[in-house]
Amino acid sequence: MVGATLPATELPDPWPGVKAHWRRMLSVPSTAAVDAPGTRRQWHLLDNADDVAATGMEPVGTLYCVHGNPTWSYLWRTLLAEATSPATLAAGGPWRVIAVDQLDMGFSERTGTFRRLEDRITDLGDLGDALELSGPVVSVGHDWGGIISLGWAVRHRELLAGVVLTNTAVHPAGFSLPPALKLALHPAVHSWGTTATPAFLSVTHSLAQPGLGDDVRAAFMAPYASAARRAGVGNFVADIPATESHPSWAALDAVSTGICALDVPALMFWGPKDPVFSDRYLRDLLTRMPQADVHRFEGASHLVQEDRDIAVPTFAWLARNVLARNVPARNVLAQSAPADQAARASTGSASSNTEAAAPYVSMLAELDARRADTSVAVVDMLPGGTADATWKLSWAQLARDVDDLAAGLRDFGVQPGDRVSLLVPPGINLTTLIYACLRLGAVIVVADAGLGTRGLGRAIKGAGPSYLIGIDKALAGARLYNWPGIKIAAEDFPQTTANTRKKLLNAAATVPQLMANGRVMRLADTLPAFTPPDADADADAAVLFTSGSTGPAKGVVYTHRRLAAMRDTLKATYSLEAGTALVAGFAPFALLGPALGATTVTPGMDVTAPSTLTAQALANAALAIDATVVFASPAALVNVVATAAELSPAQHQALADVGLVLSAGAPLAEQLLHKVQELAPNAALHTPYGMTEALPVTDIDLAGISAAGAGNGVCVGTPVSGATVAIAPIESDGAVRPVPTTEAGVSGEILVRAPHVKERYDRLWITEQHSTSIPGWHRSGDIGHLDADGRLWVEGRLEHILCTAEGVRTPVAAEQSIELLGAVARAAVVGVGPAGTQAAVAIVQTVPPVKRAGLAPASLAADVRTAAKDAGLPLAAVVVIDAMPVDVRHNSKIDRAKLSRWASRLLSGGKPGRP
Repeated sequence: MVGATLPATELPDPWPGVKAHWRRMLSVPSTAAVDAPGTRRQWHLLDNADDVAATGMEPVGTLYCVHGNPTWSYLWRTLLAEATSPATLAAGGPWRVIAVDQLDMGFSERTGTFRRLEDRITDLGDLGDALELSGPVVSVGHDWGGIISLGWAVRHRELLAGVVLTNTAVHPAGFSLPPALKLALHPAVHSWGTTATPAFLSVTHSLAQPGLGDDVRAAFMAPYASAARRAGVGNFVADIPATESHPSWAALDAVSTGICALDVPALMFWGPKDPVFSDRYLRDLLTRMPQADVHRFEGASHLVQEDRDIAVPTFAWLARNVLARNVPARNVLAQSAPADQAARASTGSASSNTEAAAPYVSMLAELDARRADTSVAVVDMLPGGTADATWKLSWAQLARDVDDLAAGLRDFGVQPGDRVSLLVPPGINLTTLIYACLRLGAVIVVADAGLGTRGLGRAIKGAGPSYLIGIDKALAGARLYNWPGIKIAAEDFPQTTANTRKKLLNAAATVPQLMANGRVMRLADTLPAFTPPDADADADAAVLFTSGSTGPAKGVVYTHRRLAAMRDTLKATYSLEAGTALVAGFAPFALLGPALGATTVTPGMDVTAPSTLTAQALANAALAIDATVVFASPAALVNVVATAAELSPAQHQALADVGLVLSAGAPLAEQLLHKVQELAPNAALHTPYGMTEALPVTDIDLAGISAAGAGNGVCVGTPVSGATVAIAPIESDGAVRPVPTTEAGVSGEILVRAPHVKERYDRLWITEQHSTSIPGWHRSGDIGHLDADGRLWVEGRLEHILCTAEGVRTPVAAEQSIELLGAVARAAVVGVGPAGTQAAVAIVQTVPPVKRAGLAPASLAADVRTAAKDAGLPLAAVVVIDAMPVDVRHNSKIDRAKLSRWASRLLSGGKPGRP
């Protein structure tokens, strides 16, 4: 399809978000092969040059923005607006932004030609020459405009200072086209869907999350009001090179290859819900541009610019990366940390300490030192759960299996730096896999089943592993939900059904098979041990995930050095020396056992539900290894106490022999700890405070909790070995003042510095910049204060504060006071209404639970109001609920944001549904 030749449309009235003086028409000589010599083409573009001039400053660079199909320059309006904002000026100066309407698109000329990829890259160069672009220039592209902008970038390296991409692709060989594009290319659909009707435009606009407003939708549709004006839309789709025989394949291949040599900073914003450019295209781009910083906006889709604010973070990134690289005289880094590949240095400041860090010792050091040790290293509790129903592996056997599996994985194709998702329950198999990957230098992705199926899928897709190793159930889920990675089964298949199950689960190999292969190779090579190149201590070692209690679980990257620092902190704080016997009732802690030199057992329980741990299961695990240390989540200990009556004398004795009980993940009531103490009378009870990003941070024992008494929040003790804590004060409007203090009694955001703080958030550039925006510290997102004795008190989460007419209030003290009432099992205090005038509402789970949520009975409401008032927080309402919404991993962290929305609906007379 060629289409009729039409002039550039007379510019219509201003569109929402666009200033009239941004609009320009420009006549440009064309050198595209599709045009005859001497041809000139009429371009429409949005250009903020007048805004830049009004600042009285020279632009520090130019953003050259290219839309995709079927949008136009309107897509980039927020970049034009933000380019001269006070924040951008303060960060280094104004940016000129030129957003083009490609020929045959937007309000540019309808040329009557079929312009292929090569022509469009040439077109962009012609326009740049006419505009007399000079460096530094940052190319910006979306959708099919992404590869066109990259084509321009490859051909103009002398001007190029950076690359910004949003949901695009270079369609590498071996990738089939997304179903949506296959449909659009089908002969029965193509002409009708892309040109004769506005169907292709309507479907594209419908991808916005949330939906576009009517005025914005109308603006996007404005240039494509007739079939004649939609010819370019159809041609764009037809020019997608799905096979090597396609006329545009050579140009595509040249760009795909060329970008691998671009040595400039790159930024990628991504909407994972995009049905066209899914995460697999992001993963491919990262193999070609590994230097790229990435932020994935969970919940966003194809039109990520419409779904989320990308303008403010784009200019923040430019200041930290492009200006710092090209304009060294400007002190743009003074107020914030550098980003992603420089993010390692930035988080390094948060991870440093005033004391010299301990020398790095590999996570494999203990395992290597005990190769000849025949004592027990790891124990699995078998079905039945008795102390005798176990599978045990010695240190010598574990070291052998780790080496064999590492060799087998290497032979299979796993390379240092490859990400390997491990969907295997805690136990011997998982331990062997973890340490084999560490031995090999592969990066373990530990997204535990406690995140739930939906959360697990988000985590795996976000991390983008090259390999996925799992039990049958996990492999079935991987196939059903299209999780990435070459699939490896954790266990062998029965011989009679091996081929069928292997095909059904899409498994390319099994762990026992790889281990056997590795053993044969090692024996053939007569190597005493598997000896790959030494792993870089500062290379990525693991991607762990937060609990998801405050939104989608975030990937947290640890290097080998930081994992080792976590191990060293635990050893120093709790005297966990080699020979410790550890019951790991909290799945993430199981991975540290061999690194600590500790014999480790995971008790019989559903790891996706900590509250399923019974007293008998815990005691049997303790009996199996003569346990000296127990680590269990708060929810697990609640059920242990509740089922203690079922313990036998031998099981009671096993718990009495435990010398240390650790519990972290959520606050524990002092009454519960006293009951745990009765079960483990000789144990020191400690409740460390920390987070996935840094564990532990502080520590307190039962005696310390009793000595601290009641206060505003939960007392979590003093900083652990190597850690430092400070407070960033919170203002009356809820804003955080970025000035760390250790003054007693000042409430604010809790700041952490330690050698074991995470390296960075994974593919969450914006989140990482926020977390390190106070130089030298990790911002925890928790609210608290230090007392006169240097103890830290946690008052809640930053997003849980109440901005009332009387000022900022935190909920924890009131919740604790309410939970002392005999009729209350759990309580959450949330804010309802607009910030600044929020009303405090208590939501309580009663004993026994109510059958129907609603306003609390008068007598209970009166008691709850009194308890909250005694803690300094008057209540506007008291509501009862049958069960609190909690995170899946800990079964403890209450989703107060969800409760606040639910309570708002309930109290306004609507149908609240379930929170």
